[in-house]
This record gives sequence, structure tokens and C-alpha cells, in this order.
Amino acid sequence: MSGLREKLDRKQFVVTVEVEPPKGASPWGVYEKMRPLTRLVDAVNIADSPMAKMRMSPIALAYLVQKELGLETIFHLTCRDRNILGLQSELLGAYALGVKNILTLTGDKPGQGDHPQATGVYDVDSTGLIKTANFLNKGRDYSGNALDTSTDFFIGAVANPTASDLEREIERIQVKIEAGAGFFQTQPIFDIRQLERFLNKFPNPPVPIIYGLMPLKSLKLAKYLNANVPGVHVPENLLNRLESKGREGGLEIARELLREMRQMVHGVHIFPMGDIDLVRTLLIGE
Repeated sequence: MSGLREKLDRKQFVVTVEVEPPKGASPWGVYEKMRPLTRLVDAVNIADSPMAKMRMSPIALAYLVQKELGLETIFHLTCRDRNILGLQSELLGAYALGVKNILTLTGDKPGQGDHPQATGVYDVDSTGLIKTANFLNKGRDYSGNALDTSTDFFIGAVANPTASDLEREIERIQVKIEAGAGFFQTQPIFDIRQLERFLNKFPNPPVPIIYGLMPLKSLKLAKYLNANVPGVHVPENLLNRLESKGREGGLEIARELLREMRQMVHGVHIFPMGDIDLVRTLLIGE
């Protein structure tokens, strides 16, 4: 059976979904949320203590999801919580467990999370983490020492196709590709014109890009995103639809975007904001 990397190589349209690990020691609640997605999505992203709020290890959960549900995973790894020794140890352990897709992130600062007293490490940033994983793929550690066994990670990175300065954003993407990134997942897109603008500027990316899609559950959520999430903008016309139709309006918007994106790109990454049922409704009712 083909995996995510092979599907992207063939330019097959893929769907990935982001899931937060539990704030506790049991994975069973997350299994039940993800179980309906096993025939609907190509991979599930497992976040790494997002917004600096403590959660179960994404590597442990990714392994369990693959083992128990047979669902391919992409584990997030942030530079915030581990020094360069710890990052490499985590990567080698993940690979030994068969968890081979990684999304590299610098990580939200601890001060904004539920452990503000925690220390942010940041020995490297996300580009440095890409280089580190790529060193391991080539059989060397960060200091250049030989490994007993090399890895073969499919290394992912983050991009923002809605950035105001697209030339600078494309430069960042190219730097990450040179560092070893093999695919990208992006911030959510709410206006198809923004996607068109990005594709016109960067029509033939050398690696696959999976574009973000966030079903909006409410007007309140949309306003929160506009006010608090850099690089994310929900247009006024969508705010009006959410005000009049609420959750159903958000689902309509997501379906419209998904239909258009299927004609333009080779994959979407869905941000469910904790509402897996909404994702299932979106994909089944498409």
C-alpha cells in the first residue's frame, strides 16, 4: 500500500488532518476521535504541545496510532523543548519505532502556555532542525560523527501562502528545501484569491506543498483568528456568512474551498480545531 511520500510523488491528491495529543496518559480518547478518519485521510499530524500547552509525546502517540489504527502519521517536533542532543535522540527513537514523517517547527514560546516558568531551549530553529534530520538521513549526527545506522525521514516544514511579503516567504521556503525539506504544510487559506496569488508567484515548487484548510465553526472563532494569529485573515464576506449561518455556514465555506483547491493543488491539510466530526462531515459530504 502506498504511503504519503509515494502518493505525493505521484501527484495524487492527499488529505491530512491535525490532531492534538491528550493531556493525560491514555490514548484511547484520541483513538476514538481518529477511528472514523482511517478511510478518509492519508495521514494524521500529531502536534507537539501546541501553543506551549503540555500534552502527551507526539512520537509515542504517532507510534500507537500507526500500530492500533493503521493510520499513517506525521509527528511534529519543536526546537523549544529539547537541546540538540535531545532532538537527535528523539529523531532516532522515532525512526526505530517506524515513525518516519516529521514536521519541523521552532515552537511557541513557553510564556504563552500553561507552564510559563518552563525554559525555551532553541539550540536551533526549524531550518536547523531540518538540517539535523537531513544529517541523520545521510548517516551523520549534528557534529559530523558517523551513525551506526542512518535514517530515511520524510522531512516536512511549514509555509504561509497568505504572507503579505510573498517574495520573502518563497525565499524562506527555498532555504528550507536546500536544508533538506521534502514537503510543506501551510497555514490555513480562507480566500482562494490568496492561493492563486501564491501559485502565480511560485508556480512550480520543487517539492510537494499541502495547503491548509480550516473549517470555521463560528463567527467568534473567525474573529479570534483575525485578532490573534499572525498571517491568518478571514475576509469580511466570510464573516458575514458565519454571522448569518453559524456552523453550517462555516461548513459550506470549507466545502467550497476544498472543491476549488482540488482543482489547483495536490493536497489539503485540515485544521479541525478539536472538532473531528466536522472533518468527517466535510469529507463525506463533499
